Amino acid sequence: MVIVQCVLVFLISACNNINNFADNSDDKIVFMAGYKPQANLPFAVAYVAKEKGFFEEQNLDVEILHANTGEHLQMLMVGEVDYTTAAAESVLKRRSSVEPEIPIVALALFGQNSQQSYVALEESNIKTPKDWEGRTFGYKISVPPNYLAILDANDVNRNQINEVRVGFDPRVLTEGKVDILAVFKSNEPNTLRKLGFGIVEWSSDEYEIPGMGLTYITTQETVDSKKDVTRRFLTATMKSLYYVIDNPEEALGIVMEYAPNADREHQRFMLNTEIADSFGPITELNGLGSMADYQWKELYEHLLDHNVLNAPFDYTNAFTTEFLEDIYKTTEFKQNLR
Repeated sequence: MVIVQCVLVFLISACNNINNFADNSDDKIVFMAGYKPQANLPFAVAYVAKEKGFFEEQNLDVEILHANTGEHLQMLMVGEVDYTTAAAESVLKRRSSVEPEIPIVALALFGQNSQQSYVALEESNIKTPKDWEGRTFGYKISVPPNYLAILDANDVNRNQINEVRVGFDPRVLTEGKVDILAVFKSNEPNTLRKLGFGIVEWSSDEYEIPGMGLTYITTQETVDSKKDVTRRFLTATMKSLYYVIDNPEEALGIVMEYAPNADREHQRFMLNTEIADSFGPITELNGLGSMADYQWKELYEHLLDHNVLNAPFDYTNAFTTEFLEDIYKTTEFKQNLR
């Protein structure tokens, strides 16, 4: 009997140890920002959540990594990263892959508007999109669909524009290699002004073109199998989002700890611009980071109309609102926001 009891005690202890090990392994997660350290709002939110102890409050041990060449999505798919960032447009593009579909899911939306805009130098005498005809347009990697929508909205003949791929250096504009440049409105416009150039800027928001910004994403497998961890990750980061907005200078200081060689004033511009874009009708109703079906539907149809997607698909698989809806329902979360 004593032997049997000892065996039972050993088995119970072993099972508890296994369970504890499993719980602890779930608590260790990897977040990878989609680019180098900087003040992109979803990056800053992760930095602040870690440094202010918001992850720790949720019993999460979070390692923060940064992508160099876009490897974050591949690392997410092979399980080396648990959560990362991507523009809503990129999420839809990848979900539209024919063979195989890439099952990434957006969890929270940081930009209620698109970050994409277009600039020309004031000295170029380009005043409206119609003036783009007969000029050279530079884009980063691929022609943005909202560029095409701006052309349509202004009756611009695309055949009269020379379109060239130029990468990420805005000096192609100042050096006269292009006349109009696709930029991120929280980044290059400030860089160009700091270089002493006056610019004219056009945003898709001016033409009521559907657009959304950066999101937190994970895989469908994580959504299905790690609901508790995902909920805690989002609880910590949404608390951090409110904190960043309430304390932008403190948040900027934390960003600079991750990006010590960056220009502080430029990082401030980036953070403040993206904070301004984090608000919208949906966030007023449901809380920061929230998103709605109609936003994804409008963006999906916009991309489909401009032949950006590989094939039609069920766009509702590209995002989930279940976690944020659940978080914002809880009185405890609201009471502990500030």
